[in-house]
Amino acid sequence: MNVRRRLIPTVATAALGLTTLTACSSEGDAAGNTDKFDVVASFYPMQFLAEQIGGEHVNVTTLTEPGQEPHDLELSTRQTADLGEADAVLYLKTLQPAVDEAVAQSGVKTKIDAATLTKLEDHGSVEHEHEGEEAPAEEAPAEEEEHALDPHIWLDPVKYAEVAEGVAKALEKADPDHAADYRKNADALAKKLADLNTQFTDGLKNTRTKVFFTNHAAFGYLAERYGLTQEAISGLDPESEPSPARIKELQTEAKADGVTTVFYETLVSDKTAKTLAQDANLKTDVLDPLEGITDKSKGEDYFQVMESNLKSLKTALGAK
Repeated sequence: MNVRRRLIPTVATAALGLTTLTACSSEGDAAGNTDKFDVVASFYPMQFLAEQIGGEHVNVTTLTEPGQEPHDLELSTRQTADLGEADAVLYLKTLQPAVDEAVAQSGVKTKIDAATLTKLEDHGSVEHEHEGEEAPAEEAPAEEEEHALDPHIWLDPVKYAEVAEGVAKALEKADPDHAADYRKNADALAKKLADLNTQFTDGLKNTRTKVFFTNHAAFGYLAERYGLTQEAISGLDPESEPSPARIKELQTEAKADGVTTVFYETLVSDKTAKTLAQDANLKTDVLDPLEGITDKSKGEDYFQVMESNLKSLKTALGAK
């Protein structure tokens, strides 16, 4: 839409419809270099929605490159300056403070905050929460872990569908010439997300245990949706270090709850997860929080990786 030269990292410009895309499959035109509607996405889950709903009418670029851990993103001066030239920006407030600040200061006409399109929830302290029991006050976790709203809404297909609907409406309003196609693509995406929700509901309905261990607390919405209990080694921040008491607590809990597997992820170190698994005689596997797609991902797009996550959960939880 805006024909300008810009240097925000370009990932892929989606083809019309729900074509499978990978975050690093091809280099599209630099943002603003075409007459398409120019959308800047903050990281992969937002990029995927823009591509799927926008189809051939949008040129999508991302601020978080494949393989980059999104929580730690720092924008370059050029990225911050160029952001204001986009037709729309799609981001998730609270996940990436640097992006929040840049968006607030930008002159982008259409600012789509995914956090306003569904309800964010407080999943409580991950360090001492289990089946409604809280630790004594003297063992309270670090301040940054208390009462933080969980941003990982895309890992719940139902919440992700709510966000997708809001994105579709925003694009229809901002680019009315292509509203009919945006609606068609959004409806098709909604159906695929509903099917994915059914797969998870059916696949996790009857399991030997309901408890799973993760590297960081990314799966609170998924656990809540499908009646599971997530126990995270670290908190909402994947780089935070667990206390020795937390590690001991998890070792004890693994025996009590029949936990078989410690899940780690692709974009952060697996050292702590593997150490816990070794000490507690547990297996390890990947449960991907889908914050980015790389050549290490078990799938080329959101749906493929989520289906891989489901398979891993069914194995670890003893699905029957």
